Amino acid sequence: MNLNTVHHEGTKFPARKRVGRGVGSGLGKTSGKGHKGARARSGWSAKPGYEGGQMPLYRRLPKKGFTNHGFRRRFTIVNVEALNAFDDGARVDLEAVLAHGLVRKETDLMKVLGDGELKKKLTVVADRVSGSARAKIEKAGGTVEEKAKPRFEKPLEKRKAIPSAPKPAHAKAAAKPPKAAAGERPARPAAEGGAKPAGDKAAKPAGEKVAKPAGEKPARPAGEKGAKPSGEHGDAPAGEKPAAEKAPKPAAPKAEGDAKPEKGEKPGKKPEGK
Repeated sequence: MNLNTVHHEGTKFPARKRVGRGVGSGLGKTSGKGHKGARARSGWSAKPGYEGGQMPLYRRLPKKGFTNHGFRRRFTIVNVEALNAFDDGARVDLEAVLAHGLVRKETDLMKVLGDGELKKKLTVVADRVSGSARAKIEKAGGTVEEKAKPRFEKPLEKRKAIPSAPKPAHAKAAAKPPKAAAGERPARPAAEGGAKPAGDKAAKPAGEKVAKPAGEKPARPAGEKGAKPSGEHGDAPAGEKPAAEKAPKPAAPKAEGDAKPEKGEKPGKKPEGK
């Protein structure tokens, strides 16, 4: 081991990689890029998500749900331990913190967290202050001024109520009919299109029943199905059915050869004189 080759933290200026200086240098000809292909061409760079032409992972995975990553509020974070760099009674806000180089600016909003111990009496002005940070600042004798900014620059307008549609005229309650006297039934209103003409049904006297004679059946009007004309049968006595009359069957004409022989004659012989 030689002292001139021992380096505790590495070389301050490492040797530059010299390519294209002949094949004897080890990085000649193709200059370490190999033969052909996109990587051997000028201007090539690894694109994020590119997997050499195959379906990338971000396209293979299903897309589902919602994320608040692009809409969340971000803050420049400061811990109370870093505020010990200020003098007692100082007013600490985002501009003062950035001027002291305590943190790097992330956004225009500052949030104070409670990591560490605070030994200075300070007035901290921030957009958000955690509960532990507030307790430590007040324990050291300081105060906290938390900014109350609206979430939106322009307040949201209240939605106007949509007027309801007017109710149709027939929906209104109709006038109630007068109440009937005791013992009387109220008259029913005539239905539209279904009213029956008066006289279709004879009014029956209240509390009386029409007596029907025993053994008699009401006569059916002429022309109905199943009704028999009055002249066909005579009037039958009460309780008896008229006897059914059978009509005589017409005699079928007989052929000359089919005539039956009379008694005493033999078949096959013709009568004399014919």
